[in-house]
Amino acid sequence: MSLNLHDITLTYPDGDTRLTALDHVTLNVPKGSLTAVVGPSGSGKSTLLAVAATLISPDAGTVTIDGTTTTGLNRRELTTLRRNKIGIVFQQPNLLPSLTAAEQLQVMAQLDGRSPAKARSRAMELLDDVGLAAQAERRPHQLSGGQRQRVNIARALMNDPTVLLVDEPTSALDHQRGAAIIDLIAHLTHQQTTATVLVTHDHTRLIAVDQIAEVHDGRLKVPTLMQ
Repeated sequence: MSLNLHDITLTYPDGDTRLTALDHVTLNVPKGSLTAVVGPSGSGKSTLLAVAATLISPDAGTVTIDGTTTTGLNRRELTTLRRNKIGIVFQQPNLLPSLTAAEQLQVMAQLDGRSPAKARSRAMELLDDVGLAAQAERRPHQLSGGQRQRVNIARALMNDPTVLLVDEPTSALDHQRGAAIIDLIAHLTHQQTTATVLVTHDHTRLIAVDQIAEVHDGRLKVPTLMQ
């Protein structure tokens, strides 16, 4: 398994008591597979994603990423783990307005110490994978919403993560563009052999995923394997 959440419990203070956000959640995501996490608003989907991303530490349970258990890692070690092992696709692309599509990706690799030439080569490879090689020199205002989201996805893959975490990537897109984005994520998951978790409200394209995990009131039903 590239991503394993085992018996995760997370609570928040709520007045004199504590509110349970995740209740003994266990989720295994194999390498090269796509898991969709679905459920109503407030059910714990985004919290689960934040725990998987090591952005929030649970009260109990363990998170294991590519064989590394995150319990006990200090802040610097967690930052290094996220940089080297985890790609995160946020709901909004948040691209830097002054940078071209290629430069958005190159910055990620240069932060990791790659040479400009290697960063450029990898950026162009990924932009080609998401169908944007011809738009590599365009800035965000010159791209459509779907194209900006594709840059966002490519950027998350820039440092060859083993785990890809995607938060509501279709929320600002129409049905057709949203469907294309989910199909793209499924394709890249298998191509890049990432363990991918996709939080989504879009139930219309779940045929593209490998398993569905449904969250209600912080509890996770046994994931449904798709045929």
